[in-house]
Amino acid sequence: MKKIGFYGGKFLPLHQGHVYALIQASTMVEELYVVLSHSEKRDREICARTDFPYVPATVRLRWLHQLTKDMPHVHVVSIEDEAGDEDYDWRDGAALIKEAIGKPIDAVFSSERGYSDIFRECYPGAEHIILDEERMFAPISATMIRTDGVYRHWDMIPSVARSYFVKKVVVVGTESCGKSTLVRNLATAFNTNYVAEYGRTRCEEIGGYDGVLLDEDYPMIAYEQQRQVEKATVVSHRVLFVDTEATVTQFYSELYNGKHQDVLDSIAKAQEYDLYLFLEPDVEWVDDGWRMHGEEAVRRQNHERLQKLLEENGIPFTTLSGSYREKWEEALRLVNGMLE
Repeated sequence: MKKIGFYGGKFLPLHQGHVYALIQASTMVEELYVVLSHSEKRDREICARTDFPYVPATVRLRWLHQLTKDMPHVHVVSIEDEAGDEDYDWRDGAALIKEAIGKPIDAVFSSERGYSDIFRECYPGAEHIILDEERMFAPISATMIRTDGVYRHWDMIPSVARSYFVKKVVVVGTESCGKSTLVRNLATAFNTNYVAEYGRTRCEEIGGYDGVLLDEDYPMIAYEQQRQVEKATVVSHRVLFVDTEATVTQFYSELYNGKHQDVLDSIAKAQEYDLYLFLEPDVEWVDDGWRMHGEEAVRRQNHERLQKLLEENGIPFTTLSGSYREKWEEALRLVNGMLE
């Protein structure tokens, strides 16, 4: 068994081929160093060729730490330089890697035989060990993912990296406009998860809305909604659908308690959703025992207030109107377009 080995790359993005090689290499040395080599200039240039979204090095470093956290003899090292893609010098990079590891390297791992000459020059005395050269275990490469798009190779994205690429779609609107049904149906159609409106759950626990919720309940509702979104993102398939967010919580704070809370604006502005679907209240109002504002004039007034709150927080949204079927078909079109 070799003593010190390293396996390096850009991991842009991390994929199952990387995972296989890393685990295989870890069984062949006493200590394995996983080296993330990165340069924002170089990495952005590489991504720009195929319009692949740039993934910050801090995110990729986190993936590697999560992947290896239960492997005590595997160490993750971050090596940054300022070179572009055309002027990167492997010798300079090797000097930084050897300095960071600080121990004699006797094994260098990769899946590319073409690296043998440069590794022999940069790491004299180290054996170049090629892992899964034919890519039998994981027929994938980062170049393929950047070219084809991450969703076409979703099965090759490790669980530690998937949440970064999950698109989040939130559906907002006032009472009885079809939010909950649309969210559930979209999640079912796309074989993924959804997050229900936590404010509704909280009110059912307390026993009501008007005159029952305290001012301090609203930030708690917004925080818990966001916490559930983060948990669901980790286990979702390409896209996550969410019923309601902090702007709607602000709307209800005004409606039921007569109070606009700055903390809710802060939460709303900090949220990260890829698509906002804002439903018009143009379907029949249904009294489910909890709703209180069925008059058409009031429904329109509430809708306009929520729209203004979204605009004040600088949140871009797409309005869906028409029947349940029309809203459903338009939502399908928008989500499919986003994933493509």
